Amino acid sequence: MVRAHRYLVALFAVIGLIAMVGSADAKEKGKDKEKGKGKHIHHSGQQLLGEKVKTNGKHVIETHGKHTVSVNVKDGKVAGVNVKHSDKGDVPVKKYKTTKKMAIYASGSNGVVFASHRSVLPQIQDMGMTYIGYAYIDDYGDEIIYWFPYEMIYDGDTGAVDYIPLY
Repeated sequence: MVRAHRYLVALFAVIGLIAMVGSADAKEKGKDKEKGKGKHIHHSGQQLLGEKVKTNGKHVIETHGKHTVSVNVKDGKVAGVNVKHSDKGDVPVKKYKTTKKMAIYASGSNGVVFASHRSVLPQIQDMGMTYIGYAYIDDYGDEIIYWFPYEMIYDGDTGAVDYIPLY
């Protein structure tokens, strides 16, 4: 009788643990669908801007869903990045700075390999150079960041906060 009691208690404990893990997993999946995954997506602003940096004015570099990203160029340098949502209007843009290379170039099918897709993360390598990133939050809760070398930025790191990457 004691042995059966022990098995019964152990069985209820295992069932309870399985139910708790399943419940927590379901809650996490619901968050991902509702708010997005909250990941950081890195783009090379320098590559997207390309030769347009030689012409003053506002240049559209990318359309991401309902967001249109444009760069203001002044005297061959980036004076700012603006993001406009087609339904909601202007989107707030946050300015970051880091000494780690977050978006890199490669000769792939689209010419860009993001730092998050490489087996050796370039984020852990200090390149001895400062990068400035302009970021916004998209409709899915992901933070989209466009990185430029410091020397391409008109006002340097004015208003920029230190970037802490997600791993």
